[in-house]
Amino acid sequence: MSKFSAFLKRKDIVISGKRYGIDALGAMAQGLFCSLLIGTIINTLGTQLHIAFLNTIGDYASKMSGPAMAVAIGYALHCPPLALFSLVAVGSAANGLGGAGGPLAVLVIAILAAEAGKAVSKETKIDILVTPLVTIGVGVALSAWWAPAIGAAASSVGQIIMWATELQPFLMGILVSVVVGVALTLPISSAAICAALSLTGLAGGAAVAGCCAQMIGFAVMSFRENGVGGLVSQGLGTSMLQMGNIVKNPKIWIPPTVASAITGPIATCLFRLEMNGAPISSGMGTCGLVGQIGVYTGWVNDIASGLKTAITPMDWIGLILICFVLPALLSWSIGLALRKLGWIREGDLKLN
Repeated sequence: MSKFSAFLKRKDIVISGKRYGIDALGAMAQGLFCSLLIGTIINTLGTQLHIAFLNTIGDYASKMSGPAMAVAIGYALHCPPLALFSLVAVGSAANGLGGAGGPLAVLVIAILAAEAGKAVSKETKIDILVTPLVTIGVGVALSAWWAPAIGAAASSVGQIIMWATELQPFLMGILVSVVVGVALTLPISSAAICAALSLTGLAGGAAVAGCCAQMIGFAVMSFRENGVGGLVSQGLGTSMLQMGNIVKNPKIWIPPTVASAITGPIATCLFRLEMNGAPISSGMGTCGLVGQIGVYTGWVNDIASGLKTAITPMDWIGLILICFVLPALLSWSIGLALRKLGWIREGDLKLN
């Protein structure tokens, strides 16, 4: 056992929740962002501006989502070059065979293929043949064996969540908004979770609401400590920056979480806010305004398919209120009350 442990250590194969559930998952979201999501945004611009070349660029970028996710996962797992580059084929196979739940299939299979490639890397004199053969062989074989089932399972879970949200928009609006919002602030990837579950529609709208509540909420309630820089870095970047402060004083998490519990059902019940763009957008919130671009892309798609006749003023009012105005007002007022109670002290929200 000691020899096996030494081998794993020498190969930098770390079997842990952090390595696979945080590092790899977060990297997968970045790979998805740099392919499918950015491709969708470019495609939407091309459609709206009537520039066919942008549609061409967007299509090429979107089609590379599987390889991009797998390579990003390999990078997070510290793969040597030959294993890393071999993951292109693995990602393509896993994503293609995984269907709507392809991202989750890529996550699971790319991790296993990457670790197999790392295990044999530089162990033979014909490494240039062995490492790609093992990485691609393991990855494609597992894709053929597991990817359809993994993809179907992920898609089914997402469908159940979306069905439940349509059936019980108030309760599910609260649940989805709070859970996805909390996931966004935790050091895991809410975007990757939404992508893996193909979370769109009304549930996607609730997810957007929860993420925006966390980002805008922390940005506004910590303005006195962090100024404009903190407002931008949290409001357009990530509320994950507050994780260190949350560990020190968990009570600072109350205002944005309560805000998400309020804006979620308002989004689902009052404004019927749906996110019908790329599923990853459901978990992005106001990060680079990707969540809002995703909602707009969904509107455009719905108009093109005949599901929606036009973008109405009420659509815009709902989007602005849910994503910006309500999270700011609710988190600021609740945060102010907690400051007066002494639950939040001066400096508790200060970013280093």
